[in-house]
Amino acid sequence: MPMTVITLTKVTPALRGDLTKWMQEISTGVYVGNFNSRVRSKLWNRIIENIGNGSATISYEYRNEIGYDFDTFNTSREIINYEGIPLVRIPNLIENNKLKDGFSNASKFRKLKKINSKSTSLKYVILDIETTGINIEISKIIEIGAIKVNGKNIEKLNLLVNIDQKLPEKITNLTGISDDLLLKKGISLNDALLKLKQFIGNEILVGYFINFDLKFLHKAFKDTLRDHISNKYIDIMKLVERDNQFIENYKLESVLPEYGIDSKVPHRALMDAELINLLVDKLPSFHHVLKQKNH
Repeated sequence: MPMTVITLTKVTPALRGDLTKWMQEISTGVYVGNFNSRVRSKLWNRIIENIGNGSATISYEYRNEIGYDFDTFNTSREIINYEGIPLVRIPNLIENNKLKDGFSNASKFRKLKKINSKSTSLKYVILDIETTGINIEISKIIEIGAIKVNGKNIEKLNLLVNIDQKLPEKITNLTGISDDLLLKKGISLNDALLKLKQFIGNEILVGYFINFDLKFLHKAFKDTLRDHISNKYIDIMKLVERDNQFIENYKLESVLPEYGIDSKVPHRALMDAELINLLVDKLPSFHHVLKQKNH
């Protein structure tokens, strides 16, 4: 069986403990092991589900021109596919704005005011998806909703995804999405992912229990496009847990009334994203965390 190498940074001891059941930790955060592709896939999915704000990489033997393949999650490096060969792109670092010497005090003040006004207009994208279930291996994405926020400017994206299987009845009852609706208005997963990638760009992604959405999108991008999204993200549920420790449970439908939002959760991607956008404005810690993510 081919060797697999996994590296972890800033993850919980519990996740490290899980990996040691299958692999040896030869250095801090560096794990090696021999197992089949099925075990490798399950381990990688578990890492993505539990990584929180940490980061991870994986590399393993693969039948391509270079003899191996690799993946990353929540890192600054992006994986791109060039004629079947995986390559790593390191985004350009943007230097902080600095005031040059030689300007008058008034000029420096105007420049500083301009810089500060830009920093207060932070951009982000609210993201939500609907799926046929919670099992990443067999469940399918059926809807993607996103809202791009840039100050007072808002753009929206709503995509239905046509799938090659009948929807479970409980999903139709929950979301109102039917097989007929997907057949008439759905597009291919390939097209949906390309549209989403273009829409989100490099903006910070924001969602409620966003790890669920990202693990599905991460797998879909890899399986369908051999591509990857490496945007920074903020999980609103974690901010709510810190802000309010006395809620009975942290399901979105339970949290919204606690913040004065009297709306039912429709379980439709764009409408759920709109509710999440209302919620972020009620959280004092959100913009502080958003600014941190932008640095």
